[in-house]
Amino acid sequence: MVGVPFRRAALAQGITPPAVKPGLPGSLKQAPRIDAWIQIGSDGSVTVLTGKAELGQGLKTAILQVAAEELSLAPAALRLVTADSDLTPNEGYTAGSHSMQDSATAIRHAAAGARALLIAAAGRRWGIDPAGIACAGGLVTAPDGRRLTLADLVEAVEPGAEATGQVPLRDPAAHTVVGRSLPRVDIPGKVAGGAAYLQDIRAPRMVHARIVRPPRYGARLVALDTASVAGGPGVIGIHRDGDFLAVLAGREYDAVRAMRALEKAARWEGGTPLPDPRTLFESLEGYPAERTVIHQTGQGAPAGAGRSVSARYRRHYQMHGSIGPSCALAEFDGTRLTVWSHAQGMFPLRKAIAELLSLPEEKVRCIHAEGSGCYGHNGADDAAGDAALLAVAMPGRPVRVQYTREQEHLWEPYGGAMIADARAVLGADGRIADWDYAVRSPTHLTRPGGAGQLLSARLLAKPFTEPPPKALPQPEGGGDRNAIPLYDLPRARIAHDFVKAMPLRVSALRSLGAFVNVFAIESFIDELAETAGTDPVAFRLAHLSDSRGRAVIAAAAERFGWGKPVGRGRGVGFAFARYKNLAGFAAIAVEVAVAPEDGTVRLVRAVAAVDVGEIVNPHGVRDQIEGGVIQAMSWSLYESVAFDPEGLRSRDWSTYPIARFPDVPDSLDVVLLDRPGQPFLGAGEVAQGPTAGALGNAIRSATGVRLRDLPLRPGPTGGAASL
Repeated sequence: MVGVPFRRAALAQGITPPAVKPGLPGSLKQAPRIDAWIQIGSDGSVTVLTGKAELGQGLKTAILQVAAEELSLAPAALRLVTADSDLTPNEGYTAGSHSMQDSATAIRHAAAGARALLIAAAGRRWGIDPAGIACAGGLVTAPDGRRLTLADLVEAVEPGAEATGQVPLRDPAAHTVVGRSLPRVDIPGKVAGGAAYLQDIRAPRMVHARIVRPPRYGARLVALDTASVAGGPGVIGIHRDGDFLAVLAGREYDAVRAMRALEKAARWEGGTPLPDPRTLFESLEGYPAERTVIHQTGQGAPAGAGRSVSARYRRHYQMHGSIGPSCALAEFDGTRLTVWSHAQGMFPLRKAIAELLSLPEEKVRCIHAEGSGCYGHNGADDAAGDAALLAVAMPGRPVRVQYTREQEHLWEPYGGAMIADARAVLGADGRIADWDYAVRSPTHLTRPGGAGQLLSARLLAKPFTEPPPKALPQPEGGGDRNAIPLYDLPRARIAHDFVKAMPLRVSALRSLGAFVNVFAIESFIDELAETAGTDPVAFRLAHLSDSRGRAVIAAAAERFGWGKPVGRGRGVGFAFARYKNLAGFAAIAVEVAVAPEDGTVRLVRAVAAVDVGEIVNPHGVRDQIEGGVIQAMSWSLYESVAFDPEGLRSRDWSTYPIARFPDVPDSLDVVLLDRPGQPFLGAGEVAQGPTAGALGNAIRSATGVRLRDLPLRPGPTGGAASL
């Protein structure tokens, strides 16, 4: 299980995944061998491996806690390897709040399996029944007190053993590590200014590279005068391949200065005009769409007289706005390429880069390193592709590519503009009798995959073709994620209108379509409650039989003090969802203050109640929920990509405003409903949609005005002309 042969076996599973074994829990289905997850060295050291990446969500800490609990070791005694295409299992992308559901679940069962193998090996050596043998603290102990270390048993462990998923796990009542708020292992360097991110890496003989991008989508490089730049201070070379243009220098500042000079020396022509932002949604309605009915229940018209209510909700383009612009480091030794990236899928990235460079996949190694403010499909994959291209052009020296703020803002894939139409009929009893909902959305997945999804691959003299966009299927969905309400609806029809062609580059922004769909559904639920003359929390409970959903709603309402009056110019709002209808539950109540002079909205306080199954690190879950609320507040109140027919205009933080420290609510309380022994559900994206819905409902409460466009602000890019 535990030496070099097992590391090679784990690598083999990464390159050529075995047949899926559907009966195994989590990612064990794709990588069933125990040593793909847990490896014990000849010295007794224990290494834990995960194909998922730390993105600031506290994954490293939680994974170590899960493994330590099953092995009865201190988390500090374990070594962790994350998302390395040479070493770890292939778990695809770190996305969709799947890390705990898939990877931590696999590691939990693999660690339990490793413990059972060690105990069985000790039983064979001692000739006793393994039932009485204990494994804790790095020792395997017999009932009579005899002891063996892990190193003593390494060679006796059955090689090639696969996890069965049937080994009993530690009793949650006896947990000493899981369920405790241990300090996050990724935090110290970040808060102390240490080398915490990929952007901080400096390698011997490293070359600094800067990319020169076209001024707009579709522009072509028609002339280039390199003479004045090539002889500049520290310039090592200028690399051009079609419309892909870069400069390399020995020092970073020299690379920046040369990039600015090269921008002036380049002449671009043409480009693809963008639509008029004033007719953004009219344009979106006019694009061809493929309709899929994703859910339908009930037959015929609702019985009895009813009141029909309808509404339309919309979201403008929004960007990731990662605090640190994307970065990558690559080194080519003449035969093999190594890439360090903060992208969210090392194995898909390896495949794309191998295709880009016509290299066998086994000649490309992709290693994850944390990026500053990284989540969703931002510019990380593109930067990795750029670094790979330049490293192959300059073998033997590490090449570091660092984007500027302007490049990140203008060229990252955005969260797409969306439209949601809702219609419902209220019966004479004030309950929903009929529900009709349709969401119009572009793709939410253009991640690599293939070379054609890398930006620079489409700029080469022999360009790669961008593959046609695809809709992500249910039950998780993409644009239609969370379009199916969890509420009890006797008649319902939900449709997804998938738009292939979009004028702006789009892909995965955190929570995908769930942010818009939950905002729309939860706003509409409040509108129906208002029509029915019912308290919105009571209205939700009247339409919800799911016991765990009811529990988080009740917990949030109680902690918030729902029903208590607030001051003039203030309002309260409530919203609920279960992320993807199969992950974590969240109910959120908020209080807002609206300035009468200009309609400025401030989130004053928020209470979130969440159920994410068994909680491994309570502090880590609170981090996720607090961060999700604040991020969704920023999306909901401030963020919208600016553009005009000539091109994109959101180049910096003044042209793409985000929430600042003064905007953080005065109070943000998180209520955790722990479920020991229940499956992990994931916490990273459960708060975003409910936060938006609660804010829209609170603004209505404060002002009497219903805003249905995101961001929720006055003006041409907001939800209403005025408040």
